Amino acid sequence: MTLLSDPPVETPIGAVVRDAVAAARDAARDHLLGLQDAAGWWKGELETNVTMDAEDLLLWHILGIRTDPQTERAAVWIRSQQRSDGSWALYFGGPGDLSTTIEAYVALRLAGDQPEAAHMLAAASFARAQGGVESSRVFTRIWLAMVGQWPWDDVPTLPPEMIFAPSWLPLSVYDYGCWARQTIVPLCIVSALRPVHPLPFGVAELRTGSPRPTSKPRLSWARGFDVLDRALRTYGKRPVRRLREAAMAACAEWIVARQEADGSWGGIQPPWVYSLIALRTLGYPLDHPVVAAGIAGLDGFTIDDERGRRLEACQSPVWDTALAMIALSDAGLPPDHTALLRGARWLVAEEIHERGDWAVQRPHLEPGGWAFEFANDGYPDIDDTAEIVLALRRVDAGRVSGLAGALRRGVTWSTGMQSADGGWGAFDADNTRELAYAIPFADFGAMIDPPSADVTAHVVEMLAAEGRGATPAARRGIAWLLAAQEDDGSWFGRWGANHVYGTGAVIPALVAAGIGGEHPAVARGVAWLHSVQNDDGGWGEDLRSYRDPAWRGRGVSTASQTAWALLALLAAGELGEPSERGIGWLAQTQRPDGSWDEPQFTGTGFPGDFYLNYHLYRLVFPLSALGRYVQLVTERRRGRADQPVVCTGRMAP
Repeated sequence: MTLLSDPPVETPIGAVVRDAVAAARDAARDHLLGLQDAAGWWKGELETNVTMDAEDLLLWHILGIRTDPQTERAAVWIRSQQRSDGSWALYFGGPGDLSTTIEAYVALRLAGDQPEAAHMLAAASFARAQGGVESSRVFTRIWLAMVGQWPWDDVPTLPPEMIFAPSWLPLSVYDYGCWARQTIVPLCIVSALRPVHPLPFGVAELRTGSPRPTSKPRLSWARGFDVLDRALRTYGKRPVRRLREAAMAACAEWIVARQEADGSWGGIQPPWVYSLIALRTLGYPLDHPVVAAGIAGLDGFTIDDERGRRLEACQSPVWDTALAMIALSDAGLPPDHTALLRGARWLVAEEIHERGDWAVQRPHLEPGGWAFEFANDGYPDIDDTAEIVLALRRVDAGRVSGLAGALRRGVTWSTGMQSADGGWGAFDADNTRELAYAIPFADFGAMIDPPSADVTAHVVEMLAAEGRGATPAARRGIAWLLAAQEDDGSWFGRWGANHVYGTGAVIPALVAAGIGGEHPAVARGVAWLHSVQNDDGGWGEDLRSYRDPAWRGRGVSTASQTAWALLALLAAGELGEPSERGIGWLAQTQRPDGSWDEPQFTGTGFPGDFYLNYHLYRLVFPLSALGRYVQLVTERRRGRADQPVVCTGRMAP
């Protein structure tokens, strides 16, 4: 499908945008407008793997409130996600995963599926072939221990006394990323009290009978912590009573103090469920205000439709709203459009004015910024704040009360969260102590929150749009990005899949900061994107790239990843064949309703271990790409080829 007519003689890139591109843009714009809530926000489903649903059922079992209808509806969803080899994967199209399969199997047993059923036999066979429960991740074995299917003595221990460690001491709770920190504290209680809520069946068919494998070097921190774990387990049998009681009380107080207004902890599943279990194990009744709010809040994260019952690990309305506003502005909506004003007013009201754990490292920094979720006042994040500042700059500031102050505080806070090396992490500054990975619990995903290319790029982009691209903070961020470029010319994507996401974030940021397409780093990034474009014109990257570099930039084309690549190319002023083919792919694959099909997971929770399918990504990013393409072509037609299109901040006139 050819989208451009022959270019005029006077300029080789002054092509006329045909109706197909504008029609695709307008259809996507109208679809996105129709998804806005009356309150002003947008929110797409956040789809994950079935461990969320299996653990949801196990939680209700442990709390003693599981129901048969609830169980069967969750089982419908879990069964629908099983692969042909009997396993369950971490993401759509991915390989089978041992721990996910074990947890799904146990959940289906709760639902009444018998081990002799064909799908259960296949699942058990897969699990044993992969090493069985003995080779599963720590958190899977914790769940099995809580339901009497694994010995607590064979689970690493977390002493509650660690709550007393000062923040400067290695391996204090503040050494971990906020998601890990909020999970570890309740697990200290669970680990110490070792609750058991037996299941009415066994799962011996998931075991191999072999000892747990170990590959830790003899002389290593990890092996040393294994020795320490054994010592702590011995201490746990006869702790110093008053110290243990004080530690348990301090952990409980820490947990209760961090419950959010919606009943959650951090707005994410892991600390939420473990906090409920910890408090119940301590004796908090089901009708205690904290426990009752936590249980009730989970309903708001539960989806039950024709596909079955499933739990969202998190929700992303603040992030989605910012991206939607940027996309609609890119599509041509004026700054005073009602949808943009409603979104801006909602975002301004969501600004966080409280100090959270981030203040441990930045005690003198004034609060500001935004979180990811509806209610997560304790953990604003830098990535959201940067994108929200960019989004709010797209609207008529005079028609949104409080906008100027919110912007000022957001820029100040996010700038103040810069790490010592010049980059930015997502939630904390200088959360970089890799010793956290040595503890026996650290076998699942990210434990710390170091600076990443995508977050750093978004902050640099924001600073440039604010006219601060030459400030010391921005210059240090730019230097960090240039140093972080991979040998192949790409950038790693921490929160999106993967090098296409990282590269799609960094190039627009560098251009916005005044580093043009002729700069070697930008040119190498553009060349890398050219080299990994698929034959169909799109871009895709399989999540296996987080573990296997051979997958970098390789995968079936998706709407969101194609858009990320295009946003980078357009920012660099690229209107050649790769960009045209990418735009053509988006136009050709658009659904009649204006959106795109995208079952693939292109969001990242923990690289290598936990992934997300943001259902709004398939719409907002393609809409931005189409809108910016039309903008760039139009500007070139006006003879403004000497002015690069900066895809940040306000649209160019």
